[in-house]
Amino acid sequence: MTALLLIDIQNDFLPGGSLAVPAGHEILPLVNRLQPHYELVVATQDWHPAAHQSFASQHPGHALFSSIDLHGLPQTLWPDHCVQGTPGAEFSTQLDQHRIEAIFRKGMNPEIDSYSGFFDNGHRKSTGLADYLRGRGVQEVHLCGLAADYCVYFSALDALQESFRVAFLAEATRAISVEGYQEARRVLAQRGATFQLLADL
Repeated sequence: MTALLLIDIQNDFLPGGSLAVPAGHEILPLVNRLQPHYELVVATQDWHPAAHQSFASQHPGHALFSSIDLHGLPQTLWPDHCVQGTPGAEFSTQLDQHRIEAIFRKGMNPEIDSYSGFFDNGHRKSTGLADYLRGRGVQEVHLCGLAADYCVYFSALDALQESFRVAFLAEATRAISVEGYQEARRVLAQRGATFQLLADL
């Protein structure tokens, strides 16, 4: 079976949000049209405590988007975003949620960031997503959402590592950085991911 993974389609990553992905809203009608093509639709949700250590606000003297060492891992310092229980952490009201069977939250440990829907950035703890998918008989995952060069990319990498076949639905993603996205595509292709056109589904 093939599952559709909706990655972090949350208000803070959409226009007007604290960490808005350029043109992120453009994916919403595409994502909604995609969902009926899949037996299983699963979503991930960034769900940070208010004092998450990936937030620049927790590191006085450090600039937004600068990089620090956080407990042995490189960490970009982000604006406060997707804080638990805030409107910014909610899924877009324009996202059709009727077919979402499960939601996997990530980024809850204040000491480590979690770009991937499968693991934290240090691969220290699993979200349980891989086991859930295997339990449902999934062999292939198709990914869309925000942002193409961060959370969608790292989720795709981990899906490959977990031995799923992976298709990246590029038309239904948007990136923060053009250069970062080009590099992400190169790495994913090298590791065996495919790039699926929506017209071919």
